Amino acid sequence: MNNSKSPLTRIGVFYDGNYFLHVSNYYNYVHPRKRRLSIAGLHEFICQQVAAEDGGEFNLCHIVDAHYFRGRISAQEASQRGNQLYYERVFDDILMSEGVVTHYFPLKSFYGKREEKSVDVYLALEAYEAAIAGKIDVLVLISSDGDFVPLIRKLNALGVRVMVLCWDFEFTNDEGQKMVTRTSQHLLEEVSYPVQMHELIDSRLKKNDPMVSSLFVQEDYNATTSEEDEDKFNRIDQEDVKTSEVLSLKNGYGFIKYPNNNLFFHYTDVLNVDFNELLTGDEVEFTVERKYNGQDVAKNVRKIN
Repeated sequence: MNNSKSPLTRIGVFYDGNYFLHVSNYYNYVHPRKRRLSIAGLHEFICQQVAAEDGGEFNLCHIVDAHYFRGRISAQEASQRGNQLYYERVFDDILMSEGVVTHYFPLKSFYGKREEKSVDVYLALEAYEAAIAGKIDVLVLISSDGDFVPLIRKLNALGVRVMVLCWDFEFTNDEGQKMVTRTSQHLLEEVSYPVQMHELIDSRLKKNDPMVSSLFVQEDYNATTSEEDEDKFNRIDQEDVKTSEVLSLKNGYGFIKYPNNNLFFHYTDVLNVDFNELLTGDEVEFTVERKYNGQDVAKNVRKIN
């Protein structure tokens, strides 16, 4: 079904969004690089990698189709989580600017646990449809899930080559629990081009390679340039604003000194600097909000320069 007369190598990229977010959070909060993955940099890398694996020319490898699949919470719930709605909109803008079509599905609760249901099925259907219509020559899957093996076998039968970008890593979280992310061995064995990204990124020979550096965003969002955040803070009744200092910082959250119990805050609650720029002991302004379970947390956290 592929158009063998065309000199172009047509690439379709399919994101398992929850997995991609998990990997990006790891590099932003745990890995020494302290940067998120860049969609633009990743797409350029994909074209280069496909050209190298296929023995083609880089300028003839083009991403012609890209899709991002993820379950997410409702807008009402997100609005109660600091700047989460804003960050989601920023990421949507990034995906849109890179030509990535988004597919969001509501997270549902099963026995008290939030789960994504049917997201993988929708990804597989969209990918298979693109392949059977002859739209792509190479399909790039960003996932580690062995559930996609039947999809890959179907794509192989259609003559569509499959590349998987995956990351293996482990770390110990703040509760002392070992967190392990591993790619399915069956997935690696079925695809034409398995690319283990962690090996490339952590290679000492590639540490300063421009191609590897471009996989990460060069400048994170800095709220000092955001008039919206300044306006938001200025609208707060100053009698409600407290002042203290950062007690500790973890992977994406921290605590502020405050009697009688220190206050938790999330990275989405930080207004005028990137979370990774905060240091223990920094003086901050903030408001206090009581959650549904009676716990007080810090909101609208603003570093005092």
